[in-house]
Amino acid sequence: MSEQFDVIVIGGGPAGYHAAIRAAQLGLKTACVDMFAGKDGKAALGGTCLNVGCIPSKALLDSSRQYWNLTHGFEVHGIKASNPSIDVGTMVGRKEKIVKQFTGGVALLFKANKIASFFGKGRLLKERAVEVTSPDGKKQVISATNVVIATGSAPIELPFARFDGKRIVDNAGALEFDSVPKRLGVIGAGVIGLELGSVWRRLGSEVTVIEALPEFMAAADADIAKAAAREFAKQGLTIELGAKLQKAEVRGNEVHLVYAGKDGEKQLVVDRLLVAVGRRAYTEGVLGDGTGVKLDERGRVVVDDHCWTGVEGVWAVGDCVRGPMLAHKGFEEGIAVAELIAGKAGHVNYETIPWVVYTEPEIAWAGKTEAQCKAEGIPHKTGSFPFAAVGRAVAMNEPAGLVKVIAHAETDRILGVHMVGACVSELIAEAVVAMEFKGSAEDLARIIHAHPTLSEAVHEAAMAVDKRAIHRAG
Repeated sequence: MSEQFDVIVIGGGPAGYHAAIRAAQLGLKTACVDMFAGKDGKAALGGTCLNVGCIPSKALLDSSRQYWNLTHGFEVHGIKASNPSIDVGTMVGRKEKIVKQFTGGVALLFKANKIASFFGKGRLLKERAVEVTSPDGKKQVISATNVVIATGSAPIELPFARFDGKRIVDNAGALEFDSVPKRLGVIGAGVIGLELGSVWRRLGSEVTVIEALPEFMAAADADIAKAAAREFAKQGLTIELGAKLQKAEVRGNEVHLVYAGKDGEKQLVVDRLLVAVGRRAYTEGVLGDGTGVKLDERGRVVVDDHCWTGVEGVWAVGDCVRGPMLAHKGFEEGIAVAELIAGKAGHVNYETIPWVVYTEPEIAWAGKTEAQCKAEGIPHKTGSFPFAAVGRAVAMNEPAGLVKVIAHAETDRILGVHMVGACVSELIAEAVVAMEFKGSAEDLARIIHAHPTLSEAVHEAAMAVDKRAIHRAG
């Protein structure tokens, strides 16, 4: 007879390990099946986010920012350095230590919460049984009253630009370069493409980003996207919009690209190519026959508003279901499902999920864009305020960007807040809290913000909604 649990979670990434830990906290006998392996071949909990995504990319972003400041930003402070250089091996090694610290931290949390951890690929069978195939091919079956599918996502590969792990790479490969490529091509001006393109641009690479869509960062508010594009251009990041890759061919140590641009067919030669055109739900081989769980046309597990699959005791969360592929969205879904399983009121508000792009300057937003308000016929009013008029930002030599607040024209309720500038990944939390509590622009405007801080841009933008910003003429 197979070992029996109250909850089995398939996947140890952000959504999965949060579900497992919360279930264990609630007194449920819990197991987690995860197949991610570190460079040493051993189990490495945390999924894409901790191993080859959110955490390692932020480590490299911080390292590259330090180097950029040393070579471009410190002189204004009177700090001078001669002949600075970057040791890429040391930079990548630091990233590896951080990854190991956090994946090991999840393992310790599992141990502390008495969660049984199985290393291998999990496959859902009928009647909530889960087949675990270990790396050496051995199989075992465990069972549970509830199973949570949290298998995450994988990078989309283009048929005419196959990953080879060296010259043509995905996000994981772009974290492992052993030297700064003289010329880096990036396919896709999304979060991954912009962040990793920024890393290597700061270190001296000539970066060209090729984006198929005609608009830059179409998901962001137009005013924010415009301001961000202007700053990226100043940094020397070349972004070609309305350009579709047609061919990528490795010739020796180079990658030769052919793409259709606005002015016809173009060619580009680079030393490395990062393909970052999005991610797909990783559900291949996850469902056995007769489970009753359905997949949609994009390979995502079909769930309702509470992440239930419609099959008794089977749930799904994170990147493998509908909604944005964001780690923090997966966190909350995992916790909510664990609480629902335990008979509590788990809930996720999808309307206030914050989005962040960790470029320089950072980009962040929550809620509706102005274009969405117009398309939906929502009467609205806006207020914006530039960081260039914020004392703290200028003192930090970080004057780029702005904050924009969108409120309902009749009720004044905050509909969306959009930012580009220094540290906006932290500032966006204030907007999310205000929106969660159904706050108005006036609420933000009347809250006292410390001076001098970057948060004053949020305060003034909220005041500008009713044309009463203090530090802006007109």
